Amino acid sequence: MLFEDSYLEVVGSSQGLFKDKGSKFIAYSFHIKDEDDVKNRLLEVKKIEIRARHHCYAYILNPDKSAQRYSDDGEPSNTAGKPILGQLLSNDLTNTLIIVVRYFGGVKLGVVGLINAYRNAAQDALLNIAIEKRFIKEVFVVYFQYPEMNNVMRVVKDLKLDVIQQKFEIECELTFSIRKSQSEKMQGIFALNHKVKLVYQKTI
Repeated sequence: MLFEDSYLEVVGSSQGLFKDKGSKFIAYSFHIKDEDDVKNRLLEVKKIEIRARHHCYAYILNPDKSAQRYSDDGEPSNTAGKPILGQLLSNDLTNTLIIVVRYFGGVKLGVVGLINAYRNAAQDALLNIAIEKRFIKEVFVVYFQYPEMNNVMRVVKDLKLDVIQQKFEIECELTFSIRKSQSEKMQGIFALNHKVKLVYQKTI
């Protein structure tokens, strides 16, 4: 494979907990689709943990992990958001948000103590949630005349294409998806048959 066409993301949501010297760190992990999800989940947790002194978080979005953000929410710089982000990165996750709230226990933990606490709380939340592998896929439509049906369906079967929609009349259409890493091979096979027309639709 010349490039990576798979990625990992969490399924649903979970909680985690870490305690140190009276301070309590409660972590929430969520599957997210976009930054609106991030805002909504933050509001949700702030309503639940209304008395918490800090609501720190980190998230990664998109299959290529192109959007990465974190917030220390008043904690010393890089002692909260960055360790949370580190857990997402070390687990190779995307489309995932972790929020960690802190209840101060009266004893300062120091920079090292804070980093350790936020990291461990985030780690505990990830231990309590399912993680699944997803694949980047491309969607195509192949147009053909009815006599080409057997040839087209042979390719569908041989390459295990995921059929999304089909219309079999005199003029036929078949919409399908295929893993991005196998797309070039599929296009090459269909290109050998000049009686079919293949049109790219989108990447999902």
